[in-house]
Amino acid sequence: MNGTGGADAHGEADGAIRAETGAGPVAVVFAAGEYYGGVIDVPRGAFVVAADGGLDHARAAGVRPDVVVGDFDSLRGAAPDADERTIALPPLKDDPDLLSALKVAWAHGCRTFHVYGALGGRIDHTLSSIRLMALLAHHGGIGFLHGDGTLVTAICDGRLDFPAHDAAPGRMVSVFSHSDVSRGVDEPGMKYELIDGTLTGDTVQGVSNEFRPGMDASVGVREGTLIVTFPAEAPAPRVVRRHAFGGDLGALDTRVSPILRG
Repeated sequence: MNGTGGADAHGEADGAIRAETGAGPVAVVFAAGEYYGGVIDVPRGAFVVAADGGLDHARAAGVRPDVVVGDFDSLRGAAPDADERTIALPPLKDDPDLLSALKVAWAHGCRTFHVYGALGGRIDHTLSSIRLMALLAHHGGIGFLHGDGTLVTAICDGRLDFPAHDAAPGRMVSVFSHSDVSRGVDEPGMKYELIDGTLTGDTVQGVSNEFRPGMDASVGVREGTLIVTFPAEAPAPRVVRRHAFGGDLGALDTRVSPILRG
């Protein structure tokens, strides 16, 4: 991470900020968790991956995945055909099936991910899913977990710009530091306007904020990684980053865990 030079609340004084253009196809991932009866939006041209039991939900939505991946321990319906669209993995691996799905989509060139069915149910799966959004952010991607009227995302050394909209009262925006320390945290245009603040991984100062009706708003961080939750009805944010990111999510985990004992 880096973040040097003078900056205003939007951090653009030194010209180091640049907007992400969303290169590559959008990924839509079906996981095996809760769906809450909400609308599943699959944009035209999206690359669709079903992670294990997420295939049941893709079928229910009438969506044919481009790839199905997993060990299929949570699949209730018929097993997928054994063809080039199916990646069968061992059950005793290190990577959870959602991470495998993200890796498949990343290798396809996706850098924006909309994940359904990754919140609710088992709390350990929910925590794992949120941490995976931070993993995407650390490599220059952006992921959105779709929950019960709420989206969860992560931003690293950058900013989420939300356009003005008719924000309803009581619909919460919360910001948490995924990093041990996040510096230069800005929330201009929000009901509680934090400017150049510092959040730590064991504080919850950023919980229960709100958009203001008719006001542009942002959530940004100069140095660090933030987890951000916001209402599903809010306009999609524009993602702006302070610098280029590199690396990838790693190779697909196709072997039994080497640390397995017994």
